[in-house]
Amino acid sequence: MSEVSTETDDGIRKTGFKANQGGQIRMNLKYVFDKGYAKVYYKKLDDRNTFYLPIPLVQNGNDLKEFSGFDANYGTYSYRNISQLNIPQAGGGFFSRNLEDGIHPKVDVLGAEFKYDLGNNFSVLNKTRYTNINMNYTGIFPSGGPKSGADFAGLPVSQGGLGMSSYQYSLVSSGAIVNPAYVQKLGFWAIDKQMNNFVNDLQFNYKFDKGNVTAGFYKSSWKSHQNWNWSNILATASDHPELLNLVDTSLTPSSTGYSKTYNGVTDMSFLLRDSQVQGSLNDLYANLDYNITDDLSFNAGIRYSRDFYKGYGVNTTTGNLNNSGLTTDGTHSFLTTTADDNMSVLGNKYTYWNYDVNRVSFTTALNYKINSENAVYARFSNGFRSPNEEAYYNNMMDLSAIKPVTTNQLEVGYKYYSRAFDIAVIPFYSTLKNLSFTDVFSDGTSENKFANTTNYGVELEGYARLFNNLLEITFNGTIQNPKYKDFTGRNADGSTFNYDDNTVRRMPKFYFNIAPAVNITKQWRAYASVNYYGKRFQDEKNTQTLPSFSEFGAGTSYQLGKIRFAVDGTNIFNTIGITEGDPRAGSPSGDGTIMARPIMGAAVRASITLDF
Repeated sequence: MSEVSTETDDGIRKTGFKANQGGQIRMNLKYVFDKGYAKVYYKKLDDRNTFYLPIPLVQNGNDLKEFSGFDANYGTYSYRNISQLNIPQAGGGFFSRNLEDGIHPKVDVLGAEFKYDLGNNFSVLNKTRYTNINMNYTGIFPSGGPKSGADFAGLPVSQGGLGMSSYQYSLVSSGAIVNPAYVQKLGFWAIDKQMNNFVNDLQFNYKFDKGNVTAGFYKSSWKSHQNWNWSNILATASDHPELLNLVDTSLTPSSTGYSKTYNGVTDMSFLLRDSQVQGSLNDLYANLDYNITDDLSFNAGIRYSRDFYKGYGVNTTTGNLNNSGLTTDGTHSFLTTTADDNMSVLGNKYTYWNYDVNRVSFTTALNYKINSENAVYARFSNGFRSPNEEAYYNNMMDLSAIKPVTTNQLEVGYKYYSRAFDIAVIPFYSTLKNLSFTDVFSDGTSENKFANTTNYGVELEGYARLFNNLLEITFNGTIQNPKYKDFTGRNADGSTFNYDDNTVRRMPKFYFNIAPAVNITKQWRAYASVNYYGKRFQDEKNTQTLPSFSEFGAGTSYQLGKIRFAVDGTNIFNTIGITEGDPRAGSPSGDGTIMARPIMGAAVRASITLDF
């Protein structure tokens, strides 16, 4: 069997270019024989998507409004007018990047499965897969919020300005002198990442009258290599941004430091990174499903992980182009601009590190069927997650600062089934220890903090079939109380913080979804949805509030044989609802002009699906 799919569209937010373009090919071949099967498969993905990041909004408590000149529903800084970057490097050569490439993974996956019945209720299953990923990542990351043109140029350096007494802005595209009301410093971030992974999962299964036992060995060997090249650019603060040049008119064009930009770039390649992480995972596991009685069943699983990680990071130094012989405009040397004053240069000093994980994880559960309509269950799980790549990089000089993230989760549940209703009520309690926060700020430094969390709450799920299945209603919601525990320490500037008992960032205490549907005929169906997100906090300090909001959607579909026609509308009331603030801006106060990432504006999508 094979499948080919392609996609191309301009995106909901207006970029001035194709925001999404690409496709994939999937093929598989399966041979079935008396005692099992053998299967091979291949997948190729070449896809490009624009990454939408925070935009300016005006917040007053729980009220959100558009920032002047910026459409909150359809605007973005990722726009064609600022899409090209081509700058000389302090180490030689030029670095070129195209924002239109966006997030561009090229993925090849080759895999195989083999299952065989060994007889006497024993069977063996082996799954193997090799994945190769070459990903280019290019995005516009705001560096703080918009500033008036006067403040950006004229405020003292201690207040975030450039301390210029006389200045002049001009458009890079035409050279025309302008007086922008607001300007925005934007990060032009480029990351190239090469990854590969080999996985093999060998498992044996034994079935008996009361259940089955599975035991196996999981092996994964992977490598990830990253190269970063980040610059900052200066643009008008609008959803059709234009690159700006800024000069000090108290100086002459040949004076040192006359220009604060190089064709709109304020900080040329201020951050370079070359790093690698390799992992070797070696896990033994076993699982038991056992029916104690016809109504009472038991499940237990255990996993022993012996995992090894290693990697390196390359040191950097600073340089400039003052003595490079290059010019900014064909005439003036780079002494006349400050854009190259703090360029990053990769060195030849490699810091190597190793990190091992030796842990046991387990889970156990009981399920009791009270009768044909009612059941209860309980489950406890203990697990872990190895540190992420950013945590390794930030702490490679002292890996004792990081530990695997460990989790404990207890949940109990009640489920009711009937012809007309399905209901589930699931109280839960969970803890996380050594959770890392590794957001990278606009200046290239990382948050690099660690915390414990607790969370308890109730999940609710429901499904109703009414009026002889004419009306269907699906519901799910969560009420929870996620808190930080033992979250104290020092910031990078030496000041102390205490976030103990604060609410975990970006997690609402209340969320729900309701999705009714009407089966007008057997082929024709109309449906709607409501998603509600409760108030959240953007930061650990709990100073910036992300207001609650609701998002409405609706659609209809018609099934004609194996062809499905559908029209779907999302955010049909054009709600301005923000999913996060700007994690690269620290803890802004909240009100006034903020940077945040809102949901997409109202959109309608028509589709035709053929099943074969």
